[in-house]
Amino acid sequence: MIKKMRVDHRLLHGQVAFSWTQAIGADCILIANDGIFQDSIKMTALKLAKPSGVKVVIKTLADSITAIQSGVTDKYKLFIIVESIQDAKILSAAIGWKEINLGGTKADEGKRQLSKALFITKDEEMMIQEMLAAGYELNVQMIPAEKSVDVKTLL
Repeated sequence: MIKKMRVDHRLLHGQVAFSWTQAIGADCILIANDGIFQDSIKMTALKLAKPSGVKVVIKTLADSITAIQSGVTDKYKLFIIVESIQDAKILSAAIGWKEINLGGTKADEGKRQLSKALFITKDEEMMIQEMLAAGYELNVQMIPAEKSVDVKTLL
C-alpha cells in the first residue's frame, strides 16, 4: 500500500529516511530513478542511508511502475521517492496515485523559487498546472513537523 510519494532531488537523506519514514509508518522506501544506476557510489550511499528495519529498493521508473502494477509492493507500507516533478508525473499517472509531496528540487539558473527548497522551470510549472487540472493534490512540505502548503498558493 502506498503511503506517500515525494519529489526530492537528494532522494534519500536523513530527513527523508528518518522523519518521513517514521511519520508515515513506512516499512519500505522505493527510489524510482533512471539515472542512479550509472553511479554505483551513489547507489551504495543511498542503501546505507536507510533506517533500521526499513527496506530500500532502487528501481528505474519503468521497473517501479511494473512492480507497483503487479501488486508485488502491496504487502509494504510504501514510501516512493522520485528525483523530479517529471518523474512524479510519469509514475503517478501510470499507477493512479494523485497525492504528491513536493519536498525539494535543485536551485538552478532559470528556475523560479516557490519555497525554501522548491525551484521550478517553466516546463515544471506547466506539469504542475496539468496535474492540478487533473485533480492531483500537490503539497509543499520539507519535514512532517512543518505545515503542508498547497502548491496552488505558491504559483
